[in-house]
Amino acid sequence: MNCILFLSREGFRRACLRNDSQSDVLTDEAILKVAWMVVPFAIVITSIGSLFVLSVKKLKLSDPYAKAILIIGFACILELLAEPLYIISQKKKYYNIRVYVEPAATLFRCLTTFILVKGHIEVNKLVLVSLSQVVYGAFIFLGYWSYFLIFTDTKISDLLPLRLSDLMDYDKQLLHMCMLFTGQTFRKLILQEGSLVVRIVFLPFEESSYTTFARLAGETPQNISNLEGSLLGALKLIMLIGLVIISFGPSYSYTLLKLLYGERHSDREAPVILRFYCFYIISLAMNGTSEAFLHAVANENQLKQSNDMLLLFSVIYIILNIVLIKSAGALGLIAANSINMLLRITYSTMFIKDYFKGSFSFWRCVPAGWGILLISGLTTIFSERMFLNRTRFKQTVPIHIAIGIMCLSISSLEIYHGEKQFLWQIFGTLKHHDKSQ
Repeated sequence: MNCILFLSREGFRRACLRNDSQSDVLTDEAILKVAWMVVPFAIVITSIGSLFVLSVKKLKLSDPYAKAILIIGFACILELLAEPLYIISQKKKYYNIRVYVEPAATLFRCLTTFILVKGHIEVNKLVLVSLSQVVYGAFIFLGYWSYFLIFTDTKISDLLPLRLSDLMDYDKQLLHMCMLFTGQTFRKLILQEGSLVVRIVFLPFEESSYTTFARLAGETPQNISNLEGSLLGALKLIMLIGLVIISFGPSYSYTLLKLLYGERHSDREAPVILRFYCFYIISLAMNGTSEAFLHAVANENQLKQSNDMLLLFSVIYIILNIVLIKSAGALGLIAANSINMLLRITYSTMFIKDYFKGSFSFWRCVPAGWGILLISGLTTIFSERMFLNRTRFKQTVPIHIAIGIMCLSISSLEIYHGEKQFLWQIFGTLKHHDKSQ
């Protein structure tokens, strides 16, 4: 499912949300003509992928696994029928559609899964779970189409380039950029597959950052100044989230696993892995934002060079995986991913420095209160070692949690005091988007 969705739409999203084209400004019609190519492209990818899985596993169509694969493919295509509208909504800054539709679709998918699995229906559970994904895709499809047709002045004819003559008159440069980004997406998919944090948490933020950077891209002094301010704000926000996770995540990994899963996972290597993963998270976030900037403002030659470097990093990543996993297991996997992220961040950093001709200072991205967060991290580590007794967990964990809450409260006050203007600017931007809808 990730392969179909990511390969089918990511390249089109990135290209269609940029400002460069054979015309100075892309109209909604020009974007839609190219955006609708996602659907046949997705059908081809889905067909090839499904046939590949069925042939490799030597499955018959009557097999439950085969049915589940085909149903998942149908669900993906159903979801992608809303993709052109998603692209236009981002272009028009209709951000509230995604805020309401996607969480609601996720909720209905979960409810459908629960009802079907617990309903004692005499159908294989693989098929039932796949059917819940169809519900998700249908909800996305209906949500986007309903918004445009009911809450805007858009007609259905404006959203569908029905005539063949119109379809053939498309922006060739835009389609070329779509294919260029799709090739890049294939390499990213190899590197990112399996990382839940990237797919669930940071990808939407990366997409939003990319949209903002692409809209502001330009060579005028005003555009460059606006871009610098937006990049600074995005990196500072990501850095703030990452520092909070690093400060409190490692010292509460064991506590979290113990409360959720008991001794089954907490007394094994899982807490150690989760501690190191907390440090990996910030590299994921920084890489996503910095690469979003590169892809939004880079010209075609710079994008091709970026693709070549990404291929080189992929080779290094594969070698590191082989070496480090054999020597350190899961920790080696995290180390390999972290090194890969740092290589990509370094490349993006060099591009940013060159783009702003050395005027961009990354030290300005470090949020106020970082020192207090560092002290809080050391305090909670000390608390875990001194107060948390694993044999008397229920009696000692309240003290450890109370110390964490105290440190988090002090850190929050210090951050708010130092970044008050920045935080209110973020809230003001969100309110402005809501009112503009």
